Amino acid sequence: MKNKKKILKIILNVLSIALFIGLIIYLLPTMKEILTPEGRIAFKEKLDGMGMGKFWIMFALEVAQILLVVLPGEPLEILAGLCFGTLWGTIFIMATVALTTTLIFLLVRKFGRGYVEEFFKKDKLEKIENSKFFKDEKNIEIVMTILFIIPGTPKDLLVYIGGLLPIKPLRFILISTFARFPSVITSTLVGSSLLNGNIKMSIIIYIVTFVLTIAMIFIVNKFDKNKITKDAIKSMK
Repeated sequence: MKNKKKILKIILNVLSIALFIGLIIYLLPTMKEILTPEGRIAFKEKLDGMGMGKFWIMFALEVAQILLVVLPGEPLEILAGLCFGTLWGTIFIMATVALTTTLIFLLVRKFGRGYVEEFFKKDKLEKIENSKFFKDEKNIEIVMTILFIIPGTPKDLLVYIGGLLPIKPLRFILISTFARFPSVITSTLVGSSLLNGNIKMSIIIYIVTFVLTIAMIFIVNKFDKNKITKDAIKSMK
């Protein structure tokens, strides 16, 4: 039974990666020309020609990215901005995140630690479980919110760990969904700006995001007297 699960996981991972690569190859010729007005028009026409197909492809990729933890999150968020624009791209990502997070949380609560071990190494889980973050029930919601807001933290790992933490399901789902908002809207705004030819805006967004990330890490390190957040980040590396 265990071998069947591993085989199924491998097949799903391969299919997800193949779908992602296939989509990039399909869009690459036009994406290369996105810096030109003609290229942007061609790209929009290609997206319009896909109809609802682009929605289902993006949905499958986003679900695979969170459920299987095999695809990078930010490129998909930028792609959502390209496909649907800033507003609808953000709504699409947030809705998908809420759906998959709820599913993962319930699966972990039902099947326990063994389910998480299907996706992450045992020693990594033990390292997290022995951290101050895992044992601090009083501040766990605050720390989780900070971890989801800070760009670059392993948010998909946090989703799986959430089911093992002493936290109420609804509160965790709300935190893990809405605390991602700054990161998600930043990426979709970049995607939308690229499609509209506003390259400078995309660069400015990334610079501002980088500066804010450094500032937030500095503030957290300064005021986190018990080093709980710092310990949490360190345990998940």
